[in-house]
Amino acid sequence: MHIEAKLEAMGLVLPAPLQPPPGLRLPFAMVRVRGHLAYFSGHGPQDAAGKLAGPLGKVGSDLTLEQGYAAARQTCLAILGSLKRELGDLDRITAWLRVFGMVNVAPGFTDTPLVINGCSDLLLELFGPEVGQHARSAVGMAELPVRIPVEIEGEVQID
Repeated sequence: MHIEAKLEAMGLVLPAPLQPPPGLRLPFAMVRVRGHLAYFSGHGPQDAAGKLAGPLGKVGSDLTLEQGYAAARQTCLAILGSLKRELGDLDRITAWLRVFGMVNVAPGFTDTPLVINGCSDLLLELFGPEVGQHARSAVGMAELPVRIPVEIEGEVQID
């Protein structure tokens, strides 16, 4: 598969480890490996330096659907960065099992699946349907930490 070569060919960069905003304490692992499973904690969109990427706020009022989709794609890159640091090689991923996407929504915004497609589309493009296909939920939330528009968690199978 050579996922990192695909990322490079697409002009995509995995962000550095998360640099939480001042005052935010995160006393948990971003990735936890047990046997042939790697569970990844909730991630938000990050820039290349590892800082939370904007725009922040609610999809449907502060952000457009397209900006939400882009935030989900950035969040996927943050997840891949954490998995790479923990696993050493993204080609160790043999199956994407579950993606749980949460969208910070304005009242009445119901297109959460279209937002989280930003993550799903990138996974399928990088890993193909055999490995990249996954079970998924995409739900709207009244609030997310530090006003991030998207948070995604889930699990992968590894060799």
